[in-house]
Amino acid sequence: MLLGLFPFPIPSRATSTTPLERNYISPITATADPGKITHGFDPPKKKWLAGHRGVDLAATVGQDIYAAQDGVIAFVGIVAGTPVLSIDHNDGIRTTYQPIDVTNPDISQGTVIQAGQVIGKLSPVGISHGQGLHWGARTGKDTYINPLSLLGAPVIRLKPLSNQ
Repeated sequence: MLLGLFPFPIPSRATSTTPLERNYISPITATADPGKITHGFDPPKKKWLAGHRGVDLAATVGQDIYAAQDGVIAFVGIVAGTPVLSIDHNDGIRTTYQPIDVTNPDISQGTVIQAGQVIGKLSPVGISHGQGLHWGARTGKDTYINPLSLLGAPVIRLKPLSNQ
C-alpha cells in the first residue's frame, strides 16, 4: 500500500485560491502587465492602522478601466467623496476600483461581468495621490491582499540575436 509512504495529505486537485494559479488582468492594461505603479501595496501592521491597502496604477482621466476577472458587481457608489466600484469574483476575492466613473447604465450592482470588460472610466473626482487608479483586493471582510499577486505571469518573448 502506497499511502503509508506519504506522511502528508495529497491534494486531490489544485484550487484557484493560490496567487500562482490566478490569471487576473490589470484594470489599466487588460493584460498581465500592470503598467506603471505609482504607489505600492503597504498593508498596516494592525487592521485598524493607516496603510495603503492596494496599488495605484498610472492612468489618465477618461481612460477605460477593465474588470480584472469575471465576477459580479457588488457595489457602485460614493465612499468618502470618491466614486468606487467593487467586484466579487468566484474565488472569494473582491476587487475595488477608484476613482471610477460608471456611465454605462448596464453596469450596476448585481451585473455579471467578464474579465477585460470595460466597467468605467478613470474619474477626475477623488484623485488624492496624483493621477491614477487605486486598485484594491481583499478576501473576507477585511483581509487585504496585494492585487499585483493576482496577475498571471507576463508573457516573455525572446528576440533572436542579430548576426552583427
